[in-house]
Amino acid sequence: MDELIFRGRDRYRPSRSQLVLMLVLLVAQGFAAAHGLGTVGFLWLAGATLALSGLGLWTTVRCWSRVGPEGITICWGFGRGRTYPWSRIRWIDVRTLDTQGGTSSQVRMFLAGGRRRALPGLLHSDMYPSPDFDEQYHRIRDRWELNTEAAARVEPVRQFRDRITVTVAALLATLVICAVAAVVVLR
Repeated sequence: MDELIFRGRDRYRPSRSQLVLMLVLLVAQGFAAAHGLGTVGFLWLAGATLALSGLGLWTTVRCWSRVGPEGITICWGFGRGRTYPWSRIRWIDVRTLDTQGGTSSQVRMFLAGGRRRALPGLLHSDMYPSPDFDEQYHRIRDRWELNTEAAARVEPVRQFRDRITVTVAALLATLVICAVAAVVVLR
């Protein structure tokens, strides 16, 4: 049985809109610097923004998932990844989120201890379309069913965290960042 490998560098490419957003953010930081942070504060803020953006791009390009005979190995961009044996995987499904920018679907696995892990490198969205997403999901699911007993497959119940979308989490994080920036600027 051959391995299935899904790499971020094969699927994700930074778009012009993302680069424009980065430039707009840097210009906004420049205006904030003009109103109280000073040159040194602006340089720290711009450097932190570029460093975090570079880290995000690095992990996005280097993330991967491998489905093999021993289980599913995932890596989020650092290290060799972590293998989850088939015996610990209780369920595999697709989480689809409806956002203002469209829909996004990602394969995730549920582990015996109740934890969930998304499979990096395997995503379908309007920004990053993957025409063979459903086929790849079914191939992973077939491998999982082939390597596990029917009694070991337990569909998890929906929890509160299943209702929190990425958009809501990003909005909350943005509000916190803006509040902290406002406190720093108004001091």
